[in-house]
Amino acid sequence: MCGIIGILGREPVAPLLVDGLKRLEYRGYDSAGVATLEEGVLTRRRAEGKLRNLEGRLEAEPLAGHSGIGHTRWATHGAPTEANAHPHIGPGVAVVHNGIIENFRELRAELTGEGVTFATDTDTEVVCQMIGAYLGKGGTPTDAVVKTLARLEGAFALAILFDGEDDLLIGARRGSPLAVGYGEGEMYLGSDAIALAPFTSRIAYLDDGDWVVLTREGATIRDEAGMVAERAIQTSSASAAMVDKGNYRHFMAKEIHEQPDVVARTLAHYLDLNAMTTKVPEGLPFDFANLQRVVITACGTAFYAGLVAKYWFERLARLPVDIDVASEFRYRETPLDPGGLALFISQSGETADTLASLRYCKAEKQHIGAVVNVKESTIARESDVIFPTIAGPEIGVASTKAFTCQLSVLASMAVMAGRQRGVLSADDEGRLVRALTETPRYMVDALKLEPQIERLARNLAKASDILYLGRGSSYPLAMEGALKLKEISYIHAEGYAAGELKHGPIALIDETMPVIVIAPYDKVFEKTASNMQEVAARGGRIILITDQKGAAAAGVETMETLVMPDVPATIAPMVYSIPIQLLAYHTAVFMGTDVDQPRNLAKSVTVE
Repeated sequence: MCGIIGILGREPVAPLLVDGLKRLEYRGYDSAGVATLEEGVLTRRRAEGKLRNLEGRLEAEPLAGHSGIGHTRWATHGAPTEANAHPHIGPGVAVVHNGIIENFRELRAELTGEGVTFATDTDTEVVCQMIGAYLGKGGTPTDAVVKTLARLEGAFALAILFDGEDDLLIGARRGSPLAVGYGEGEMYLGSDAIALAPFTSRIAYLDDGDWVVLTREGATIRDEAGMVAERAIQTSSASAAMVDKGNYRHFMAKEIHEQPDVVARTLAHYLDLNAMTTKVPEGLPFDFANLQRVVITACGTAFYAGLVAKYWFERLARLPVDIDVASEFRYRETPLDPGGLALFISQSGETADTLASLRYCKAEKQHIGAVVNVKESTIARESDVIFPTIAGPEIGVASTKAFTCQLSVLASMAVMAGRQRGVLSADDEGRLVRALTETPRYMVDALKLEPQIERLARNLAKASDILYLGRGSSYPLAMEGALKLKEISYIHAEGYAAGELKHGPIALIDETMPVIVIAPYDKVFEKTASNMQEVAARGGRIILITDQKGAAAAGVETMETLVMPDVPATIAPMVYSIPIQLLAYHTAVFMGTDVDQPRNLAKSVTVE
């Protein structure tokens, strides 16, 4: 979730670019830079660290161009150095980029074979070098961008400037958000409305797959198929002091759609995407190889993230995990052997029961690790090591992007643990890291099911009770799906392990009962399919969330089948989170509840 801004202006834009970047600081970053056209030639200034360092460079070496792009970078590929900072410049082109180019190695090898020399360790440089290569073959800027976009895999947003083209700026969105700002004789690109707030309130948001050609007279937006597309121009209320909903009706919807971006950013913090290995945090006070057990404690949605992590740690690292909700753990007086690891998961880092459990574990001489979204929080401050989620502000009370970022952290930790404990080989680690890097792209694919889910939600809104079923790591997702629906639609819902169906819940099933089954085609799918047969035999209305293989093998009539992308089993919990969130969201919207601030709930529970 880096920050992008681009301006076609009527005065020197470098100070304006920095001003826009300051409004994106809330996203986090470790370097920054701008590029402008100086008498038709692309010229840039970059600096490590905070924006004040970039401002110092610009004071010493000012830029006067009226067209420019700027970027705040959170390092993914390559260290947070000035050399790796954006903008990147290739032959006749400058690029800033959010997200991950998954196939950058293959493209880099291809370009290197054609004699291209690379100056950075980033995936982004592949984009500008490829555009430059197409320009060198006589292509126009637009043609070069279109051909390059067709070669890229991953989730990303781009802003692109060209030598000798003072009245041209091209942007593209696939997964990561990008907005177009309309001024008077000026045009803008930005990661969100906050970046553009000082310049214009007239904003259009690109849909996924869109690309846009800007001149000072306006913008031409085209969809993924290359057809001209109309995107509504809205009046934004964004300011430097607030987080804006953009073109979404609710913060929850915006935060669901931000997940490809923030998950990519979180994964980049824990994975070396060049070496395809996990990154061991500096100063880690323990070695996974020496641990006998991990204790995980959390509340609500964070507890379900911990339950998924239990499957990962035990399967990938052969490391036993005890997990409990914090409100129970704190009073159990659990015996703990000194030197163990206690992990505490909290979006806010202020959850009272989780904090009390942390203090108990500290007194029991455990290593304390915190998976938190707020690094300045009390839980973070009282921990030995912080594993931050890079989700950005989450405004909706019902957690969405914080949950999937927690899963991203925990999956990365489990792979790291498996490697340190000798359970995973180097090849195993590389395979799992590659799967994790593909998660944002699969999330983008899952979001494309939204129209089907919105229609389905109209039927779900008529139900008084709903059952969710899952096996393996889909079992915690079943509980999370039920919790989401309860939280914001107020429909009674329960999540069960599918194997528990005959141990009680089957008594509830009749022709009025929707049963949502989360079942990717994995090693336990056939067992889950048997449970679906039992539901069908009693008239239950099955909503199956699976992939193509699962849909073909289910052997049961469903009320609806949501066909997901075929994803590696390890990342399925993150990708399958998308439809269960959208189901809850659209059901609640149809029922007219207060989605972002549901009754009786608070974002952070700071009292017992």
